[in-house]
Amino acid sequence: MKFKPLLYLLCVFSPSLVQAAQVNAVRMWSSPEGTRVVFDIDRKVEHNVFVLKNPERVVIDLERSVFASPLTELDYRESLVQGIRTANHDNNNNLRVVLDLKSHAVPKTFLLNPTSHYGYRLVVDLEPINGHAVTPPNTSPDYSPEIPQQGRDIIVAIDAGHGGEDPGAIGRGGTREKDVALSIARKLEALLRQEPGIKPVLIRSGDYYISLRGRIHKAREQKADLFVSIHADAFSNEKAQGSSVYVLSQRDASSEAARWLAASENNADLIGGVSLDDKDDLLASVLLDLSQNAALAASMDVGERILGELKQAGSVHKRQVEHAGFVVLKAPDVPSVLVETGFISNRDEEHQLRNQYHQQRIAKALQQGIKGFFHDNPPAGTWLAASTHRQHVVTQGDTLSSIARQYSISLSQLLSANGLTTDKIRTGHTLIIPVLGGS
Repeated sequence: MKFKPLLYLLCVFSPSLVQAAQVNAVRMWSSPEGTRVVFDIDRKVEHNVFVLKNPERVVIDLERSVFASPLTELDYRESLVQGIRTANHDNNNNLRVVLDLKSHAVPKTFLLNPTSHYGYRLVVDLEPINGHAVTPPNTSPDYSPEIPQQGRDIIVAIDAGHGGEDPGAIGRGGTREKDVALSIARKLEALLRQEPGIKPVLIRSGDYYISLRGRIHKAREQKADLFVSIHADAFSNEKAQGSSVYVLSQRDASSEAARWLAASENNADLIGGVSLDDKDDLLASVLLDLSQNAALAASMDVGERILGELKQAGSVHKRQVEHAGFVVLKAPDVPSVLVETGFISNRDEEHQLRNQYHQQRIAKALQQGIKGFFHDNPPAGTWLAASTHRQHVVTQGDTLSSIARQYSISLSQLLSANGLTTDKIRTGHTLIIPVLGGS
């Protein structure tokens, strides 16, 4: 009995007797902005990070931590990291992890609390410096139709939701929203590349994480004419089904305007390169309001067109465009829509969302909605605005051959002008009829 108080004191004050945190796994993703390394741990840990030179490496010390199992092999090919080493440190009480780098990088670390998908995570972001950017593999098709250089391309920014350690919603069959979104985004990019005068840009081209406002920033960097964010919905009621289209609500647009006007770093390029630095508060507010109103009106127009196409491709959850405050919709000068492609929480729709043919139908619906909007509303200075063309709305009984004869053009010219690869057309679709040689 006399030894119990001493044993208690030893347990409290001896670090070697305190149970160590378990590092269960290490995961890694690379993006054009750098490399993210994630340590899955079973509890909060204190950590210290520092950089060593010659050779370049980042050292992470985790207090009273151990690996639960041997470090699994990672794919370093597209990352800033060329290898990871581990060792016990400070009398075996701490864990030291060394990231051997391929080039100079600046580390940033933060600890994430548990979510429904993960426990605690220590995140290490490696940002390249001295121009050593990471370039992910190019997954875009090489084909892009040649068009006359009479104006710039229309830029469509395609945002695949979630990514990296953020899987989004997960269906009962294990389908991850981030995978569905990226697959549909790639299909949409391939389809839009066949449209003369339209240049698609993937915001996320691989399985890596980008912050919500980072997605807006990338779209504005590309000078996007449209931002389309692709997701899959989830709900507690497994019977919920159908796709949905969202645009920014007016209330959220107003609060975002106040935020942008208060952030002086945005003033230099807030509205199409027009600086607000030399404008008084009232004029800056009016300019921003005009920009937002135009973007919201265009968002509603393209949203309605996309929803109309989705109704042809399958069921829809709401038969009108919805308004919400999603962060990715808040660019003040870029028309933006968010598309929920179906409910991953619905067993039948989860199965559909995994199906490549269904994904292609969704991508085709998005393409048709986007194409129809820009052919009716081509931005000034673009090839579509400069090109001379007529339109033909397909009616029952029309064929491409009969339409080509009607306008005295060849079938190949009609196919090329509309980015078509087959002669299949659908009643109600609008075709471009090129005017050739000044006729």
